[in-house]
This record gives sequence, C-alpha cells and structure tokens, in this order.
Amino acid sequence: MGVCFLALAAYVGYESISDLAGKRAPEHSIPGIILACVSLVVMPLLSGAKKKVGNELGSAAMHADAKHTDFCVYLSAILLLGLVLNAALGWWWADPVSALIMVPLIAKEGVEAMNGETSCD
Repeated sequence: MGVCFLALAAYVGYESISDLAGKRAPEHSIPGIILACVSLVVMPLLSGAKKKVGNELGSAAMHADAKHTDFCVYLSAILLLGLVLNAALGWWWADPVSALIMVPLIAKEGVEAMNGETSCD
C-alpha cells in the first residue's frame, strides 16, 4: 500500500507541476464537484460507523481504517476547493495547486504504510 501511495504522490506532483508550468487549464467538472460534495457528507458518517464498530469489537484495525477514512475527508475538501475555485472563479491554477497541497499528505501516508505505521499510532 505504501508504494502505491508514494507512486500516487509522485504522479499527482508531476502532473500538477506540469499543468502549472504549461499553464494548462483543467476542464470544469460538475460531476467532480458533486462527487466531492457527496464524499464530504458520506465519509464522516462512514468514519463514525467504523469507529463505533471498532469500539464494539475492540479492533485497532477498524480504528485505523476509520482514521484513513478521515484522511479521505481531508483530501475531498481540498479537491472540492480546487474544483469550485476553477469552475466558479475561473482560477485555472487552483486545481493543480490543490493537488500539490495533497502531495505531502499522500506521501506521508505512503511513508507511514511502508514503515508499518498507521494514522492512529
């Protein structure tokens, strides 16, 4: 999993820097905005349910999974910000900049996974 996160961070970083350097504006994505909004509603509910089950079962693995779901909420919020700023204000650079903000978060998850750590350690 850690290698996948690190590869994702490298890909997102490369594409974002390329888009910024080439001044390539992304297309507006209403479906992307809707999906990010749904994620911001559903993911916290899912995380809460996972935490409840983790408590009932005494499962550290379920608590770790809940923390990773919380991580997805943060990424969805950053994604939504970039998409909305691009679509509403025409700030083409907001989308790749928001992706760049995600890169260290994704890489941190990758390094922790490679070291056998979890977000709740």
